[in-house]
Amino acid sequence: MTTRIVRTQVTGTSTKKFTLSAWVKKTSNTTSNDQVIFDNYASGSDRMTLYFTSAAKLGFYAIKSGSDFNIVTNRVFRDVNAWYHIVLRVDTDQGNNAHRSRLYINGTEETSFGTAQYASSGFALPMGTSSYTTGFGWYGGGGSSVFEGCMSHLNFIDGEDRTPDYFGATDSTTGEWKIKTSISGVTYGNNGFFILKDGNSLTDQSGENNNFTLNTGTLSNTQDCPSNVFCTMNSLAAGSDMTFGNGSTKIRNDVGTWNSGLGTIAMGTGKYYWEVYVHGGGDNNTGVTLSSADGTTHSSVDAGRVVYSRNGYIYREGLSGQGNVSTGVTYADGDYIGVAFDSENGVLTFYKNGTAVTNGATTDTSFLRTNNEYIPQCGLYNGGEFRFNFGNGAFGSTQLTGTTYQGDGNNGIFKYDPPTGFTALSTKGLNQ
Repeated sequence: MTTRIVRTQVTGTSTKKFTLSAWVKKTSNTTSNDQVIFDNYASGSDRMTLYFTSAAKLGFYAIKSGSDFNIVTNRVFRDVNAWYHIVLRVDTDQGNNAHRSRLYINGTEETSFGTAQYASSGFALPMGTSSYTTGFGWYGGGGSSVFEGCMSHLNFIDGEDRTPDYFGATDSTTGEWKIKTSISGVTYGNNGFFILKDGNSLTDQSGENNNFTLNTGTLSNTQDCPSNVFCTMNSLAAGSDMTFGNGSTKIRNDVGTWNSGLGTIAMGTGKYYWEVYVHGGGDNNTGVTLSSADGTTHSSVDAGRVVYSRNGYIYREGLSGQGNVSTGVTYADGDYIGVAFDSENGVLTFYKNGTAVTNGATTDTSFLRTNNEYIPQCGLYNGGEFRFNFGNGAFGSTQLTGTTYQGDGNNGIFKYDPPTGFTALSTKGLNQ
């Protein structure tokens, strides 16, 4: 998320106690910089920050009047498909120094820290006056510590130390930690807020009227959320020359060597649909490959692929008795490619701008393997760029507007209607 949202603080309820709850999906580990989730900033020596380190650990740092404290987990957070629920509890009046700052992930407290420099008793936090700007997305002092991913349901409680169960709960059926869409039993305080509740609205839902504004970038709205996780492209399963953006829905290769990329969700039995916007001017192809492929190695991905190339060919590798075929239908920058995968019957159909790509009366994308585990895939070369919409409702930073189609089971927003019986590739779609 190359976006920052901000508000200026007022006189606070407390300078020693707060609770921050945030649902985040970290879509990239390829950056060599820290990724800032939240910060309260007056200057480089008067600030506090919740962030992922460049080593994918989670840390909280605060400094004021020459005194600071700093905690960094031993645990790493490299999953680029999961939503993490992070709760930070801070109360510097606690007698137990380890309780002056406490971190929780999905309802469970982190207790193993590589860095554990705790605040002194009664430490006055850098917060609570109009000198401070509260922000999400990157560091208030500038630089390159940009958060790559998505955020939802951001709660800040000024003056209360609250446990994770105020914001989430364990599902009695699945045992998973799930979001609470309504928060009760808390007093938000003078600088408290509840934003990004049901979409990309920066209007405070806490009742305190502490609204945020867009400082820089584009604030996109995505269907991807803690209760329905959508596929994106996987920065951990891609060639080294690939670059990612917009929550890893945009993928690009600017070198003259073929690189591959895989999606984050593999498909078993079912019928799934997604779309790709073509951009960049380079060569490219997209489709599916075996989920066992090593996404970082182009030859491994090619060995089991079925893909539609911009030259109009459908390449079917590693399939007995089935060769490559020319459809006679090329595509170029500005076109939209639809992919409909029916693993039950072994049929993969491609679409160009809403029309199925066929050669004569037959769909040239049928293949023999059924009910194998496949995964979305692309190959890019020399400036090739794809912007994927797995039902998230956007192509890169371009939001779909005026579109009402939501797929079977109201799962996903697309530019073109998927075939009957097909759904988005998401956790909800997998369970339909």
